[in-house]
Amino acid sequence: MIKFAFELDDETRILRRNSISSSSSTANHQEPIRTGYAGVQLEETVDEAKQGKLRLDSWISSRIQGISRARVQSSIKSGLVTVNGRVVDKVSHGLRAGDKVDCVISDLQPLKAEPEDIPLDIVFEDDHVLVVNKPPHMVVHPAPGNANGTLVNGILHHCSLPTVALSGKEVVSLSDTEDVSDDEEVFCHGTSAAASSVRPGIVHRLDKGTSGLLVVAKDEHSHAHLSEQFKQHTIQRVYISLTCGVPSPSSGRVDVPIGRDSNNRIRMVAVPGLSHHGRARHAASRYKVIEVLAGGGSALVQWRLETGRTHQIRAHAKYLGIPLLGDEVYGGTKNMALSLLRPRTPPKYNDKLSLLVSRLERPYLHALVLGFEHPHSGEKMQFSCPPPPDFREMLSDLQTIGIEKPISKE
Repeated sequence: MIKFAFELDDETRILRRNSISSSSSTANHQEPIRTGYAGVQLEETVDEAKQGKLRLDSWISSRIQGISRARVQSSIKSGLVTVNGRVVDKVSHGLRAGDKVDCVISDLQPLKAEPEDIPLDIVFEDDHVLVVNKPPHMVVHPAPGNANGTLVNGILHHCSLPTVALSGKEVVSLSDTEDVSDDEEVFCHGTSAAASSVRPGIVHRLDKGTSGLLVVAKDEHSHAHLSEQFKQHTIQRVYISLTCGVPSPSSGRVDVPIGRDSNNRIRMVAVPGLSHHGRARHAASRYKVIEVLAGGGSALVQWRLETGRTHQIRAHAKYLGIPLLGDEVYGGTKNMALSLLRPRTPPKYNDKLSLLVSRLERPYLHALVLGFEHPHSGEKMQFSCPPPPDFREMLSDLQTIGIEKPISKE
């Protein structure tokens, strides 16, 4: 049973499309190489003391600071990396203790964003802004390894704009964030090289796996105005997610700084007490449980962002002990889901549960509501769109196993 009008809060009763006006150490314990120059060579052996699964691109990134993971991935795909003397061109290749890794970082190559006839779900459009409902699995910005099939490629075609060429410096500016894991809410400052050269202007981004609403500026004035709204945190953003487990209490505010995880460059971490000079930034999210699912094995949770940090909801969810369902990076793995759902699932649903968990292939997070002030008219605008089919189907299956409203503490 899927309900498209469950209560998000007193003033927002929507699940409909609508617009409303108004680092690893090495065996010899060397410090990581610190350089940003192409051509640097890395020759190291994976530390025998390091336990757990290691991705090739993540391990190299942890050893060479100042170079984006996108460039590391490009080097791997170009055949510039060997493991135990054998060329490995798979970025996710698993490393083991004792493996000898030789790597040369490739030069930055100019990147072009070509217009592509990609179907876009346009929620709103005028001469100044474009509001798009991004599907899951679509990357927002072109970057090494994701040069085609991105939202920007589709928007260039939709707006009948020419090919956009990015210089090496601009590729770094985009790929240092986007290709790491397609940052959830990282707006481009209007003064940056990347932001000023990409037309149309991407004001903020969503993770590759995240679906939902995203606003695009069509002119420089709109880009600057919308970027300022993001910087001032006046943009209205409401997300919904499916989580592993149920948060306690059922509603609250998470005010915990977020910074890059020193042990895993593709992941952020929420750590109380971290300061700006520690490379962590203030981050605040409000959450509210809408439905308790499958006897408490999962929950439908609403999030309201007060800030827009990289992977903010994903990191704060992990901090609360409720990683998003399907979020392998932040602990919402299939094994985690099974461990929480199986004890709470009646035996008659065992087959259904196994099938449900096997379908997990992205973090179940959807940007449901987006509100902002129109950059030219000043009109208050608000848009909403329902989650995509995979989200709705997962929600329906969990509701079938069990559904209840959270117990209010008020």
